[in-house]
Amino acid sequence: MLGEFQETLLQSVKAFQSTELVMNKYENVLQHLDSGIMLFDADGTMTFINVRMARLLELPRQSLIGCNLAQLLKHPGISHYKRKKIIGLYRETIVYRKKNFEFMDEYGRYWLATITYSDEMDGDYLVSVKDVSEFKQIEETAYQNDKLAMLGKISAAIAHEIRNPLTAIRGFIQLLKPHLVQLGREEYAQIILSEIDRANDIIYEFLNSSKPSTPQKSVISVASLLKEVVLLTESEALMKGCEIGIKEIAPQMNIAVDVKQIKQVLLNIIKNAMEAIEEVGSEHSGQIEVKAELEEKYVNISIRDNGKGMDKAMLARLFSPFFTTKEKGTGLGLSVSYRIIKNHRGTIFADSIKGAGTIFVISLPLAT
Repeated sequence: MLGEFQETLLQSVKAFQSTELVMNKYENVLQHLDSGIMLFDADGTMTFINVRMARLLELPRQSLIGCNLAQLLKHPGISHYKRKKIIGLYRETIVYRKKNFEFMDEYGRYWLATITYSDEMDGDYLVSVKDVSEFKQIEETAYQNDKLAMLGKISAAIAHEIRNPLTAIRGFIQLLKPHLVQLGREEYAQIILSEIDRANDIIYEFLNSSKPSTPQKSVISVASLLKEVVLLTESEALMKGCEIGIKEIAPQMNIAVDVKQIKQVLLNIIKNAMEAIEEVGSEHSGQIEVKAELEEKYVNISIRDNGKGMDKAMLARLFSPFFTTKEKGTGLGLSVSYRIIKNHRGTIFADSIKGAGTIFVISLPLAT
């Protein structure tokens, strides 16, 4: 009788140990998921949080177990930014009962948060957060290409139709100019001619963006390319109170590019940098730093300024056609630059801090 009891007890212990091993295995899997996981019980108390979620919150795991939502929001280590996002998550998923909540963190990454609660979970709430930055980038690229294709169709349709009458108007104004001079109204002719020229410039940008020519590539040293670009912009920079510096670049770095097109991109970015610095004020000492670094089979060309900078919302639309913050801008310069770099099998990226400046990084493949 005692032997049977001992055998039953031994089997129970083995079953318990086996169950515990399985539970530990499952917990270990949850701990190392690439998604952040939190579990709250029916009373709203956190019963589980994995390593990934604790890292996202930038808080120690042990200090979070046993917290409710109010205690989590009052945690001394939680940032104001994360507190706002948690409140937003609660409002969207619990109050408004939406299935998902998408947000961007303070580092510019995109996250998709989901809350699962059902009868099968015995009143528990499972919160999962997944990094969807790559998916957002693919989505943004597709959206960008669609907009550029639409821009091409619009540009091709209207550019030629507008240019012809503008040429005729310009000719007649030049014929009328002597009569306006006699009337003491020469400035009228100058204003009309300058506005016609501005309209022609806009149409020229339309045509450039609608017909991205195939790059006529030639091998060029990155050092000589950047030195030439800096030389072309130095005098204008001085007039605008900026100083352009170029870091020493290894002479062996060569790229196969359409030199004219890549110069257009670099000059456009430097011009934008000078304007961003100019808007800060005359007391501000403007600095533009140009450098190039090797990264595996690519050259990363960076242009950094200490101008007015941009917020995240503006950054997200930076390469969109027609988006501009300038009073007389067309919003085509950076969208055309984006397409040129893409045609060279490269990438262009911008990061900025409002009030602190902006950096553009262009990656181009090394010449083989």
